[in-house]
Amino acid sequence: MTDLKEKLIARGIKYLAVEGNIGAGKTTLARLIAEESDAQLFCEEVENNPFLERYYEDMQEYAFQTQIFFLLNRYKQQQEISQLDLFSELIVTDYVFAKDKIFAHAVLEDDELVLYNRIHSFLEGRMARPDMVIYLQASPEVLLERIRKRGRSFEKKITEDYLFALNEAFNHYFFHYDGCPILIVNTDRMDFVSDRNQLEDLFMRMTEEFDGKRFYVPSWKQE
Repeated sequence: MTDLKEKLIARGIKYLAVEGNIGAGKTTLARLIAEESDAQLFCEEVENNPFLERYYEDMQEYAFQTQIFFLLNRYKQQQEISQLDLFSELIVTDYVFAKDKIFAHAVLEDDELVLYNRIHSFLEGRMARPDMVIYLQASPEVLLERIRKRGRSFEKKITEDYLFALNEAFNHYFFHYDGCPILIVNTDRMDFVSDRNQLEDLFMRMTEEFDGKRFYVPSWKQE
């Protein structure tokens, strides 16, 4: 058992979720945590959504189909997680199940939202809940720069205004979230891939005891 895995499990953390807006770095960080802790990693299958490219072309027309696909896909993956032995395994995901609801409330029409909420409520009660969430924040400008840099064709029409609206929705959701401890990390000036010191400092903060919400303050000096 790795040192990080041992410390997380000792804290009662068997299921850790990394969450944040598009371009916040959640999949990258989730992979790094899983590698360091020898955890089982589950990532949302963004590029497999057949409606996503059309959604960014015409959000109003394709929002409902896009969100329902994501919802059912995450439900299927969560069913796989629920079959695992959470007494001995550490699970890391790059999303929380409620994430789709954040997007849905931001983009769906009222009548679509009523139907969506009924489906979501039916599925939600059957989900395992994370023991800790790492919520990654970043400014719309930084998010857009990262999105452009990774060059996914279906994301080319994403705007700063759209990212700003999603930031507001994420912040509102996690401000009221009380399902588990949340470590809030502003990633505007962080690069966990190229700076091992930053990553190890975050690992240390993840293993510290806290309840509710905690804002990550790095021990290393930011210029």
